[in-house]
Formats: sequence, C-alpha cells, structure tokens
Amino acid sequence: MTTSPAVPWTGADPYAAALRAGRGPLFLRRADGWLLPLDVERWCARADPVDRAVLDRCAGAVLDVGCGPGRLVVELAGRGRTVLGIDVSSAAVDHTVRLGGQALCRSVFDPLPGEGRWGTVLLMDGNVGIGGDPHALLDRVARLLAPGGLLIAETAEADVDERARVHLTDARKAVGVPFLWARLGTPALLRYARGWEVEARWVAGGRRFVALRTRHASSRAEPPKSTAVISSQRAGKPFADRPVADR
Repeated sequence: MTTSPAVPWTGADPYAAALRAGRGPLFLRRADGWLLPLDVERWCARADPVDRAVLDRCAGAVLDVGCGPGRLVVELAGRGRTVLGIDVSSAAVDHTVRLGGQALCRSVFDPLPGEGRWGTVLLMDGNVGIGGDPHALLDRVARLLAPGGLLIAETAEADVDERARVHLTDARKAVGVPFLWARLGTPALLRYARGWEVEARWVAGGRRFVALRTRHASSRAEPPKSTAVISSQRAGKPFADRPVADR
C-alpha cells in the first residue's frame, strides 16, 4: 500500500491557532499570490442543515476523511452511527476527540482500520483535493469501501479542474514548503470517476455534492469495529471554493 508523503504544513501554528479560536483568517496561498479561504468558522461549528442532510444519505459505518475539528463525526456519533474520522492534523484530531468523537491521526493513504468494509466514505469541504491527484484518491477510497459502498464528495462551486502547489497562510506569512492540492468541480470529478456509478448530484445551501457508488454487488460484510483513538496527527482541511483578491 502506498503511504502518504509528509505534509509540509503539518502542525502549522496558524491552523492550530485557528481551530483553538474557532475562526480565521486562514488561507491556502498559491505561488502566484492567489488566496483561497478556509472556512474555519463553519468547520468548528455544529453540523448545519446542509451537513445533516448529507449525513442522512450515509449507509453503514462511515469514514470521514479529513475530518478537521470533527463536526460531522460528532453529529453521526450522536445519531448512534459507527463513525471514525481521520485527519493529518493533530490539532484537528484532538478537537474531535475532545468533543467525544473517535478520530485517528492518519492520512487516507496510510493503513487504516476496516479497509474494504466501510459503508460510506466522506470527502467533505473540498477534501476531494487531498494529495492533488484525483485518480489516486478515488482509487484509494474504492479500496476502503465495502463492495457497493458509497462515496459522498463535496465539489467546488465553479466548474474547475486544477492542481496547484500551495502554502498555508494566515494572510501574514506562509508556513512550510509548498504542497499539492486539487480543486474539482462536479463535472471534473465525474470525469475522474470512471468505474463508479453516479448515484446522485445536488446543490444545497450554495454547496455542491456528488454521491458515487462502487460498481460491485452489495455486501453484508461486518462493519468496522470501533477503534481506540490514538494520537500523533497532522494537517488540515481543504480550501473553500471562493477566491479572494491577491494579497
């Protein structure tokens, strides 16, 4: 199995500070100076009506990839669902655990509990951009899901298909070395999703979503068991869809 590369902005103080404060400013900055805002306030709040409607679609045990501070993990746990969050940010995972959710400090490309048995994988808040390689990410998610499993992904507002090297910044300075991220609109994601069945696509609250299902017959495999939370985490959430002016 391919393991994840080091995340250059792992443990970056601006991200941890933003999570502690529950607000930004926080951005991903491209080399050309273009800033992409990170919606820290929404991530740190409770799941909103749009989030809850997405979670209503989840089937079986749920893996939230790039769970951030854990609003979706906590909401699902409150419903009595089997759910695990993973994130490369120790600050994000610690926040999730403090709220009572289960989370591990792992990359999606690291070995994970319940591989091949998850009912639903979530790639919310732009996490479909993780690693800057949609083909690799979709292939990895397919291997995490049970046969016939469901992927729910949130896509960009615009019809974009771009990959860029970015820095994390609080608008005062960049932190760490550049790393790859992708930004995909719904049409772009569907182009990459060969071998998946499109179950649904929808817009709610100005946000865009796609539900994809693996093309295998449904399975009644045993769901992943609850896993004790471990520490040693890193990295954060993706950018929101709206650019702001160069700084």
